Amino acid sequence: MEIYLVGGAVRDGRLGIPVKDRDWVVVGATPEAMKQKGYRQVGADFPVFLHPETGEEYALARTERKQGHGYHGFTVYSAPDVTLEDDLLRRDLTINAMAEREDGTLVDPFNGLADLEQKTLRHVSEAFAEDPLRILRTARFAARFHPLGFTICADTMTLMRGMIRDGELEHLVPERVWQEVQRALHEKAPSVFFEVLHELGALDILMPELAHTEHFQAGLHALQCIGSQNSTTAQRFAALLSALPEPEASTRAITMKSPNDCRDLTRLVCLFADWLSQHNDGTLPPEAVLDMFDQADLWRRPERFEQLVVALACTPHKQHVEPLNRAAESAKDVSPQELLKQGFKGKELGNAIRNERLARITQALAP
Repeated sequence: MEIYLVGGAVRDGRLGIPVKDRDWVVVGATPEAMKQKGYRQVGADFPVFLHPETGEEYALARTERKQGHGYHGFTVYSAPDVTLEDDLLRRDLTINAMAEREDGTLVDPFNGLADLEQKTLRHVSEAFAEDPLRILRTARFAARFHPLGFTICADTMTLMRGMIRDGELEHLVPERVWQEVQRALHEKAPSVFFEVLHELGALDILMPELAHTEHFQAGLHALQCIGSQNSTTAQRFAALLSALPEPEASTRAITMKSPNDCRDLTRLVCLFADWLSQHNDGTLPPEAVLDMFDQADLWRRPERFEQLVVALACTPHKQHVEPLNRAAESAKDVSPQELLKQGFKGKELGNAIRNERLARITQALAP
């Protein structure tokens, strides 16, 4: 039994990046042997075990063979005769296909260290083309390491274009696509992820609404702006789609199986952006502002409204954010309890609340 540190931990260690998670490959072992040593098996598709003390993942060396389409179209073979090189050969990029022996010696059969030094993202073998998810993963690594100067090599770009022409992306399930998009939104240079997909022609398949040049450039600008802040996934996704008409953006958010908070904020950002685009002269009618506050449910969801205006500040409508904030802060302080004490009730109470909110908004928006 031989144990090797593999993948991201080896790569990041060589780059001087703090290693958060460590993965291990075990060569020459069986599931029974692992269990006898106290490892706990997890996962049904292939033998992965948790260390009895550290909880880190130890996977038996394995090979994969494509049997169908998509992410799950593989059969896995794992046995003591699978070598470390066999296991590394199935990985996506050379910089992820390095291993370390227990004494720290590097095992690098595919020249990952050289690509690391040359800041190149390169596929390990033609087997890369068997998994369409690797297109998104490669774009995500490009987004992560772009600040360090990494680029995707021409041969890998050509290979990915061929996969797209062959229709491989169409076999990806929305949940897997969303998982990669969500991770990409939080990479060091998230816009690079979408730039790579756009250059490859993948965006026309995965997010066709965004592929339009005008929408694409505006979305990337908003994403770059909000990506420099401590923003949520929902804010980043909403900023990316902020230039789209609301129906298109909402449909895309639903189709991609994004979480509810992403769908809700995307809908509101696009609604507000479209409404604000009709007021380029700088004036905001108080009645219309109150109606928009109602749509945003400011009164019950003030924290979501705060996320909304932060996202709007990264769009061409940022000049309206400060007045909207002033109006919102003033209007949301209207106290129904105080109006009840004044004798208002039923429908009259509702009208009184609305009138007081409108008065405060009008005052807050006054020159």
